[in-house]
Amino acid sequence: MLEVLKVIILGIVQGITEWLPISSTGHLILVEQLIQLKQNEAFTNMFNVVIQFGSILAVVVIYFHKLNPFSPTKTEKQKKMTIQLWIKVVIGTIPALIGGVLLNDLIESKLSNAYVVALMLIVYGILFIVIEKRNETREPKVKRLSQLSVKTVLLIGVFQMMAMIPGTSRSGATIVGALALGVSRSVAAEFTFFLAIPVMFGASALKLFKFGLAFTPMQVFLLLLGMIVSFAVSVIAIKFLMKYIKNHDFKAFGYYRIVLGIVVFLFFGIQALFK
Repeated sequence: MLEVLKVIILGIVQGITEWLPISSTGHLILVEQLIQLKQNEAFTNMFNVVIQFGSILAVVVIYFHKLNPFSPTKTEKQKKMTIQLWIKVVIGTIPALIGGVLLNDLIESKLSNAYVVALMLIVYGILFIVIEKRNETREPKVKRLSQLSVKTVLLIGVFQMMAMIPGTSRSGATIVGALALGVSRSVAAEFTFFLAIPVMFGASALKLFKFGLAFTPMQVFLLLLGMIVSFAVSVIAIKFLMKYIKNHDFKAFGYYRIVLGIVVFLFFGIQALFK
């Protein structure tokens, strides 16, 4: 029963932090210090895959009509625009794919620690505040997804690649990049969601192939529960964010990241002193 509760809590944390630009890694490393699943490494790795998979399914479900180029209710022009959107998503994914191949091992061996996570939380928190303050006197140049140029989506893709550094937050990095390039908040958020689809599906498929499916019935239940919780909470988080940014900017998330970064620094710094 305790393992079920832990799975539910981790699914909730994943569902919220994957889409709000506050770093799922930063939250999970803290939560996992308090809540550790009493399972083997293969299960833990697979659990991280399926809760991420649940999150990305939420985007597919919420935006299915917008992302479906074969919808019978769309005009030919709308179908063409949907295909163009997918082409932009693919283009925006290229930097992350290249970066993943070239830099993944280096980042995992050198940068995967709590102090890097804390630093990135604070750095991108500051960037959110600075960019939003600058944008207070500027009108966005891109107010619709159709206005995104190839150059802009490639540059947003570069920001997504930078999110490979733990604590950066994939959604945080791409939203910061888009805002800096003159993209409106709603378009920045939606395009960030869409960019996640090929990246997260690809990562989930690779890990699924790597770890296999040799689990007990109870473990399969826990995996499915985690995925369902992550999916349900992700739906709520995505709808909340899109509603929130209609009347608010991202500065609140910036301040939150700075506070969380300080907490992570202090938590692991103090912990190291008493080892």
